[in-house]
Amino acid sequence: MSSKTVMNVMLAFYMAIFFGFLFGPLIVMGVSAFNTSTYPQVYPIEGLTLSWFEKLLNDRDMVYGLKNSLWIGMWVVVVSVPLGLAAAMMMSQIYSKARSFYYVIVVSPVLTPGVIIGISTVVFWRDLTTATNSKFLYDGVFMAVLGQSSFISAYCMLMFMSRLNRFDRAQEEAGLDLGASQTQVFFHILLPFLRPAIFSSAVLAFLSSFENYNTTTFAILADKTLTTVLAGRVRQGTTPAISALAVLIIAVTVVGAIIYEIVKRREDRERQARLDAAHAAELRELESIEKATHHA
Repeated sequence: MSSKTVMNVMLAFYMAIFFGFLFGPLIVMGVSAFNTSTYPQVYPIEGLTLSWFEKLLNDRDMVYGLKNSLWIGMWVVVVSVPLGLAAAMMMSQIYSKARSFYYVIVVSPVLTPGVIIGISTVVFWRDLTTATNSKFLYDGVFMAVLGQSSFISAYCMLMFMSRLNRFDRAQEEAGLDLGASQTQVFFHILLPFLRPAIFSSAVLAFLSSFENYNTTTFAILADKTLTTVLAGRVRQGTTPAISALAVLIIAVTVVGAIIYEIVKRREDRERQARLDAAHAAELRELESIEKATHHA
């Protein structure tokens, strides 16, 4: 047996273990969601049923937690994406000697444990509510949004920074030289360039908020999100209804990825068609110039 054959066998073995570890739990949950057994199991299959999906939809705590998670995730996107963009733009324009210090300050929430962020958020807004007698500030959803946004905005900033590093500042200077204002340059030159980063950071912010537990479990107070409800259910014992929820989340994720890929490929084809049309127009213009020169 040659060394190449041994290498191929080891690589195949490693890939089998890797994908088994990656997709094994998903397969178990997917099968157990349709099994009539009251405990999540793949074998033996006692029968096929959709009742666990029905029980999931009739679970008030689960549905309420899901609504809260979606609501909080939406507001986290609204808060984190503009903050991340502003921080990234400041990073690209700040004085070079202060850039390292500024970077440490902005990224520090990412390095802070979520438990500490959650507790400090509750303590700060509780004391502020007591001092100002503004009881509406001491709200679980409000504090969860601010607590999550404090570190998720740093993730958004890093994504915007990686995109801004490829931005040609000459485009801004050209726009200003042609009489455009700073606002027009921002909306007509910079934002179109940052559109992929805006979309990516919005998706990242929403998913990071949706699955967050450590910060949320303290900041949400007596309210509930999907992750806190699931954590309580798992401590009491799992049922196939949780597997049904996992199947729905996976299905939504896969459908979203497919739709995104279809839209992206369509945009790529349209962009390529525009480039081909522009190239063909240039060739026709060159041919016309050559003909005119030849006749002259």
